[in-house]
Amino acid sequence: QVQLVESGGGSVQAGGNLRLSCAVSGYTNTRKCFAWFRQGPGKERQAVALIRSDNAVPFGRYYADSVKGRFTISRDNGMHMVVLQMDNLRPEDSAMYYCAAEPPLCQFGVMASAFSFWGKGTQVTVSS
Repeated sequence: QVQLVESGGGSVQAGGNLRLSCAVSGYTNTRKCFAWFRQGPGKERQAVALIRSDNAVPFGRYYADSVKGRFTISRDNGMHMVVLQMDNLRPEDSAMYYCAAEPPLCQFGVMASAFSFWGKGTQVTVSS
């Protein structure tokens, strides 16, 4: 049973930093593909960052344009923890952030509905 558990959300002022963690358990696929999504009130769930590790791309990281240069996705060697470091946060980054795993195609831009596993989310609030 794959489980994803997010932590690290909170409230910060604009320009501040937060570090989100996704603890992964029960994941045995040799192709590793994890992503962070976010969803604000009344908005669609959107991809923020994706990390992959497989034979074709041993270490790939991909970002939404809105977070490039501010957010960094990383993982430990065993992919038991996937981290999203968020720097220079803006009020528009406020949302519920979710960790997701195993889409049929490991590619940034794949719809949220394609991912097989999800965490319950962690709230990020950025005040101006």
